[in-house]
Amino acid sequence: GEQEWRVRFSPRMVGEYACRTECSDRSNPSLHDQRGILVVQPYEGNRPLAKHGPLRASASGHHLEHVDGTPFFALADLWWLGASRRLSWPEGFQRLTADRVAKGFNVVQLIAGLPCDMPAFDERAANEAGHPWEEGYARVNPAFFDMLDLRIQWLVRSGVVPCIYGAFGYHLLWMGVERMKQHWRYLVARYGAYPVLWCLAGCVPMPYYLSQDRDRDAEQIRSGWAEVASYLRRIDPYGHPALMQPLPFQLPLDEEASSRLLDVYLLHTGAARAGRQGRAMSHVREIVARQPRKPVLGGESGFEGLGGCTADDHRFGFWAFVLSGVVGYTYSAAGIWQFNNEGDLFGPSAYGITQSNTLWMDACHLPGSRHVGLGRRLLERYPWWRFESHPEWVEPHADDADPTNPYAAGIPGQVRVIYLPRPALPTPWGKPVTVVGLEPGATYRGFFFDPKEGAEYDVGPISGCSCWAMPAPPLLQDWVLVLEQVGAS
Repeated sequence: GEQEWRVRFSPRMVGEYACRTECSDRSNPSLHDQRGILVVQPYEGNRPLAKHGPLRASASGHHLEHVDGTPFFALADLWWLGASRRLSWPEGFQRLTADRVAKGFNVVQLIAGLPCDMPAFDERAANEAGHPWEEGYARVNPAFFDMLDLRIQWLVRSGVVPCIYGAFGYHLLWMGVERMKQHWRYLVARYGAYPVLWCLAGCVPMPYYLSQDRDRDAEQIRSGWAEVASYLRRIDPYGHPALMQPLPFQLPLDEEASSRLLDVYLLHTGAARAGRQGRAMSHVREIVARQPRKPVLGGESGFEGLGGCTADDHRFGFWAFVLSGVVGYTYSAAGIWQFNNEGDLFGPSAYGITQSNTLWMDACHLPGSRHVGLGRRLLERYPWWRFESHPEWVEPHADDADPTNPYAAGIPGQVRVIYLPRPALPTPWGKPVTVVGLEPGATYRGFFFDPKEGAEYDVGPISGCSCWAMPAPPLLQDWVLVLEQVGAS
């Protein structure tokens, strides 16, 4: 801003790079035709994002990976207003980052100043330097992004991938397509050199909450964001993966545009609570099966502590999604997305309802965040990127008729992971669970994994059978059963 110009550059190869500036005012010798040499040397530290590089979709379309080929399982936390002063810098932001890193999160989703649940230029969205745009969208406010720089840099230094939302979708109606393109051009120029994910917009094509013509607004939002998505693909020199949050159980754009313009599908299922799991899992299977194949990430799926959503729901969402072909999961908690502070509650959303008064520093200790982190750590003990869903490995198994039956996935002849959403009651109170299709002559080591505490309970070697009747787990709760092949006769 003002008389200071900066460029961020993130090369993929070591060596010398010549640089030269071009200015629209060619008569300005301070800006036009400035030349220099950049010397890029190998990185020798241990920060994972610097060591392995930014993300891309794998060649198979199955999962995300770093540019050096290292698979990346995305465990995200939802911080809608994480760019605002509601999460103080540096104390609050660094404290929450440390908590999430310790629990196993490696992605944070936050909005670049044009957020949900409020009109444009609401003071609750401002950071220490104001809003990202001046009133009337006359021009960008670089000072806002100076403060966002500090937050983005801290996430990257901490090993966390920033998933930057350009806006909540309805802001496009106020800004217009051309201003939104300018907004995204600025984001690419400012943050493209970092290992980021681009989420073009949230809840597309949802109109503003108080819209007077919802059908017309939804159509304008959908078509406008398709144009912005096409523009982003043209201008991002780094080719960061692009995604877009849809409304629940939908694609954000039409079938053709979603396939052509998005690199990753982001699910929006609402909370998969008791009685609602069937619709969520049917949608998961539908999106995972789309061709050409693209990585599928679990997105917004209910906020722990809001509307009856619990840690149980997030454990179900994590394990049922992942064992059905999803390669990442987003956790969210009431009190964190809006960052309630003592003496400074977020208050009512635009539609007049206050969602939660839970303080974010209390919400960060809700148990679901720890449970999903335990899940990621268990998965990463195995080559999870080679996992495929195998419902036929267990009887009974989940289907549309009963989505609370077990889920199974893994690698034939190597490892099987089975999630048991319901307490496994012995007969006559419950149905026996049978692992089927075991390879002839194979020997497995089996253990129950407690998805709440991370403890393991050995069930001994399993061999000499193609079908194995699962014993009762130690407690009446949900469990993960793991079978590791350890030998063959």
